[in-house]
Amino acid sequence: MEINFVTKNPHKAKEVQSILGNDIGVSIVHASLKIHEIQTEDINLIVRDKILKAFRQIGRPVFVEHTGLYIDSLQGFPGGLTQVFWDKLEAEKFCELLGKLSITSLTAKTVIAYCDAKKIYIFEGKVEGNIAPSPRGCKDFQWDCIFIPKGFHETFAEMGEKKNDISMRKLAFDKFREFLCRRP
Repeated sequence: MEINFVTKNPHKAKEVQSILGNDIGVSIVHASLKIHEIQTEDINLIVRDKILKAFRQIGRPVFVEHTGLYIDSLQGFPGGLTQVFWDKLEAEKFCELLGKLSITSLTAKTVIAYCDAKKIYIFEGKVEGNIAPSPRGCKDFQWDCIFIPKGFHETFAEMGEKKNDISMRKLAFDKFREFLCRRP
């Protein structure tokens, strides 16, 4: 069975293929479509809107994902608006403003929406952590260089492939993988 993954980010497509593996009888097809996302803090509304738009364009089983940061010192902001927030600040400014506060805790949450033409299914994974005082590691994959998962001293960027064993994306895609394995 082929399932389309709609993302403009080739790093995400590669990471997802690695997480899902090749042993479940599902082939992931990277669909590099531009989907206009609604702007809201509510990540569940974003993925529901995005999956409907993606399915209308593709017309076959498809999934999307959205990841957001919920910063404790900002009462959970930016949530679903993380991309906009990150694009304005980027790594250095992000750490300058938030990485040196007395409260640096945050939660990273990934939500996946899958549509099989009959129904939308939602899968979620989250990881708690802290904002690094300064960016560390490769800056290619957005905020990985500022996120230190709880119980670790390295940022996701410094972890390299080890990140895929513990990330919020891994937790969400493990649930998606279980779902795919149970389907007839």
